Amino acid sequence: RKEYSDILERYYRVMELYASPDDCYMALRGLKTLPVRLKQHEKSALEIANWLEAVDLVDEVIHPALPNHPEHHLWKRDFSGSSGLFAFSFKCDYSEEKMALFVNALELFGIGFSWGGYKSLVTAGTYQRSQKSRYSGKTLVRLNIGLEDPLDLRDDLEKALKYLL
Repeated sequence: RKEYSDILERYYRVMELYASPDDCYMALRGLKTLPVRLKQHEKSALEIANWLEAVDLVDEVIHPALPNHPEHHLWKRDFSGSSGLFAFSFKCDYSEEKMALFVNALELFGIGFSWGGYKSLVTAGTYQRSQKSRYSGKTLVRLNIGLEDPLDLRDDLEKALKYLL
């Protein structure tokens, strides 16, 4: 309503909240299928995460929905599902060159930071935070599992992992 438009306009300018009408339309349109897409992200990510746990090169799969995750009991208490986003670490430290070969060999994964999109993404880097963590200094590979067939994603990861041998 007009009586609130000036207040909201000032708030949006101060907070720098700007979105085009097209972006708003696309976000609202995407909400209709969000539950279905998130269920598929969850299912595919758990399939990939479970598979990675059995890969010899992998040290730890960091996905709280997995029963052997150290905080699984908290996830189980507080959540009813998970997303397609998780990470894993290797048993060995690989050089930046080897990690680049691994990431660049992935054909179905784009390189980028995001989650919830239709496309699977990957990033890799050394965990660096100010607080001490069990992951401090480890190279973590962060995956966002999209809507591609999980068997195709697994095959893509398997092919890329050969570059680390």
